[in-house]
Amino acid sequence: MAVPPPENGTPPAPDSPRNGFDRFFEISARGSTMSREVRGGLATFFTMAYIVVLNPLILGGAADGDGKKLAIPAIAAATALVAGVMTILMGVVGRFPLALAAGLGVNALVAFEIAPEMTWADAMGLVVIEGVIIAVLVLTGLRTAVFRAVPTQLKTAIGVGIGLFLTIIGLVDAGFVRRVPDVANTTVPVGLGIGGKLASWPLLVFVVGLLLTLVLVVRRVRGAILIGILGSTVLAIIVEAIANVGPSVVDGKPNPKGWALNVPELPKTIADVPDLSLLGHFNVLDSWGRAGWLVVLMFVFTLLITDFFDTMGTMVAVGQEGGMLDERGTPPRTKEILLVDSIAAAAGGAASTSSNTSYIESAAGVAEGARTGVANLVTGGLFLLAMFLAPLVVVVPFEAASTALVVVGFLMMTAVRTIDWSDYEIAIPAFLTIVLMPFTYSISNGIGAGVITYAVLKLARGKAREVHPLMYGVAALFVLYFLRGPIESVVL
Repeated sequence: MAVPPPENGTPPAPDSPRNGFDRFFEISARGSTMSREVRGGLATFFTMAYIVVLNPLILGGAADGDGKKLAIPAIAAATALVAGVMTILMGVVGRFPLALAAGLGVNALVAFEIAPEMTWADAMGLVVIEGVIIAVLVLTGLRTAVFRAVPTQLKTAIGVGIGLFLTIIGLVDAGFVRRVPDVANTTVPVGLGIGGKLASWPLLVFVVGLLLTLVLVVRRVRGAILIGILGSTVLAIIVEAIANVGPSVVDGKPNPKGWALNVPELPKTIADVPDLSLLGHFNVLDSWGRAGWLVVLMFVFTLLITDFFDTMGTMVAVGQEGGMLDERGTPPRTKEILLVDSIAAAAGGAASTSSNTSYIESAAGVAEGARTGVANLVTGGLFLLAMFLAPLVVVVPFEAASTALVVVGFLMMTAVRTIDWSDYEIAIPAFLTIVLMPFTYSISNGIGAGVITYAVLKLARGKAREVHPLMYGVAALFVLYFLRGPIESVVL
């Protein structure tokens, strides 16, 4: 979320360390105090705690190739556990106020594109592979090389496209946008609500919740997204208690006016021993035989490129927010920060929560005064406490949680202003990247179209040397990806 700049624009002048703890985390050296770090850690948690609710609903709402779904309470517990441990690890190793959790966008890719081609264990195994690859790239220095190879504005377009993809997922999950039945008189593929009308209580909850969240965001309220989810859920519980709406499927028959995924009723228990059964539920080998090596290779690459650039941009943005960048625009302990982030990606796959990545919401904590890893100790500790509240997740219907997807989509969309739309050589690839993600319901399709178009346009203009050799390699891989149907028909 966007946050106001730090007070006075720069941190206070550094003081001498007061003790070993202060010296290790460089609290005084970075012009901070314990109270500022604690306040910053709290702010970061409350601006990103929605992921404990949202990640289970995204992953739990999708089925794998065998038609199996993951247990939502188990996803919630694992989401909180990995976020807590990795955020604390970033604080101790990276010593930078950058919190981590399951990445929005990457989890959608895993849920809606990868898992349907294989089992959940196989899909999470690919996330582990992606994390290991990123770790190797960090240790060898290749991550920076690949990062520099992709044009900045194309990286921006990838983030914007993912934002629109999340938006359409949220609107569809909430039932605000629905597929129009395939009949003779149908002129559009999707429509508004039920028969063009917002004619149900769950849709009312979604609209009210979305407006509430948007008002909170505009007023710069800390934790706006989380408050929006909680407020919508409370309203949903009240509506269900009065109207007895019921689920969207009753005895195997669709109920268009029912709640999607969960019926909002108070659980029998609020706190419980966390269900950690999903830990270690991954497989790194079987997917290659089931989905085919080419498909798996492109999935791993798409995971990598989706997760890859977001972290570096987030790291720089958070550092800039707190005045912690050097003259080259680099934050302190960059290698350690990137290494922990790559470990978090693999840890997310190993725990079946999808790749974990750095969160731009960390800027909220920096705006509250955080400058060191101490803030991460606070944020991470709160995530570990949230692990014991997993039963509350089954209360939240899609109509309440999907408000967050739409708002996050908007926040990611705002970066579109940095693209030079007058330069067609970058504007056209950026445009295709952005629109094909939501319109084809595929992140990989959007990235592939953008990369290929960029390379082709540069070649057509006689500017082949402006394209990094790595980009040509990436474009070639995506050509194989789009032609995998004909290739598999020949090979198989």
